[in-house]
Amino acid sequence: MTKALAVSRFPVPDLADMPDDIRARILAVQEKSGFIPNVFLVLAHRPDEFRAFFAYHDALMDKPGNLTKAEREMIVVATSNLNQCQYCVIAHGAILRIRAKDPLIADQVAVNYRKADITDRQKAMLDFAVCVSTEAYKVSESDFATLKSHGFTEDDIWDIAAISAFFGLSNRLANVTSMRPNPEFYSMGRG
Repeated sequence: MTKALAVSRFPVPDLADMPDDIRARILAVQEKSGFIPNVFLVLAHRPDEFRAFFAYHDALMDKPGNLTKAEREMIVVATSNLNQCQYCVIAHGAILRIRAKDPLIADQVAVNYRKADITDRQKAMLDFAVCVSTEAYKVSESDFATLKSHGFTEDDIWDIAAISAFFGLSNRLANVTSMRPNPEFYSMGRG
């Protein structure tokens, strides 16, 4: 029998000991997905930060707009790879496969989005997201012009930048906490 690996290097509270609102959110996610993604358990260690993190996550990832939910996930996968965040590449890769209805796309985007089977518009989006993630100080009006030539609005550009920046924070927390991806993520959206 193999020993279960820790989900985090920090304490993970028992579900019964969590504040009611956090426990309710986690149980709703478990009911929908069939398991509890480890990010919820790890961040529950700090309830106020859990609430703030997921409020901003939801504001970025669940809103209507010109970016599809799959494109939002592409941004997460491409930038999380650059930040060497195993948890986010695996977890959001699974979500990307499901939202794009494509079992290959997440692996392509994670390894080298420039060679992935995506549109020129999506490549421009990811070029900008990568710049924000790695060299935001270089963002210039020419970046905005390029994105606008692909049909992105000012609001879309803000969303691309905000998703990239937010997941920079998320990637760093996941790496520092040694957050382990749930085994369920590896096979999701592949069949």
